[in-house]
Amino acid sequence: MKTDITTVRYDIHDLAEYINWIYFFHAWGFQPRYAAIADIHGCDACRAGWLASFPEAERAKAAEAMQLHKEAVRMLNKIDGKYKVYAIYRLMEANAEGDNLWLEGTLFPLLRQQTRVRPDDPFLCLSDFVRPLSSGIKDTVGGFATTIDPAMEEEFSHDDYQSLLIKTLGERLAEAAAEKIHETLRKEVWGYAKDEKLTMKQLLNEDYQGIRPAVGYPSLPDISVSFLLDKLIDMKRIGIHLTENGMMQPHASVCGLMFAHPASRYFSVGKIDEEQLMDYASRRKIDADVLRKYLAANLQP
Repeated sequence: MKTDITTVRYDIHDLAEYINWIYFFHAWGFQPRYAAIADIHGCDACRAGWLASFPEAERAKAAEAMQLHKEAVRMLNKIDGKYKVYAIYRLMEANAEGDNLWLEGTLFPLLRQQTRVRPDDPFLCLSDFVRPLSSGIKDTVGGFATTIDPAMEEEFSHDDYQSLLIKTLGERLAEAAAEKIHETLRKEVWGYAKDEKLTMKQLLNEDYQGIRPAVGYPSLPDISVSFLLDKLIDMKRIGIHLTENGMMQPHASVCGLMFAHPASRYFSVGKIDEEQLMDYASRRKIDADVLRKYLAANLQP
């Protein structure tokens, strides 16, 4: 199936339960176990019990996490109604041809793993999760992007702590919007998982069918493909603009692809050799030296 380019607007309270607090706390230097405070009932007895569950040497850090979460929730309530979060998506006719995708007739080159984690693992490419062009059968791939109101990033510019707090929350809200729009597509618009019934914990653990790799993440490491995706979904409709290097503005923005194949899974492209770089440059029709800058972390020494 395919859809037109569609935009969605969320209020903060629409997304609060979709926030993955592990990554919020990670941005503040806390280990994942401290993020469990977000699952604790807000009453004093529950919070005191959670704090007491830590060894005495860790309680000061746990108390910091508790206070940070309290202030983050207060911030979310404060900005609810003042700012919105936006999403855009498009379900596109798609086929795979080697390490390329064809999305609505547009060539979208990809990279393939060259290092195995286990000896019998396949060398994966995202195109593996889409019907081949030779099958003669059209498949579907989703393109999406999410972002916050740009003014949110400028709020509290006079206060370093509050500014950092709202910026880290903005990043989580953009990710939460991606989580929510993915759920809506799976269950309603795309509809390949209409009977999905997951708890929020299962949802944040990605216990659903399909994947939504974001640009810049391990299976889609070249951020310059943002330009290709922008041509397909027109991200400026929700206020996202790309810098000359392909970075998204506002900073709290996410874009990527969605795959429905039951066997699709996240993976890391990892290191690639010179031969694949040259082949990829040829397919992208971009000078290899330009791509070296985008793929510096992925190039074999």
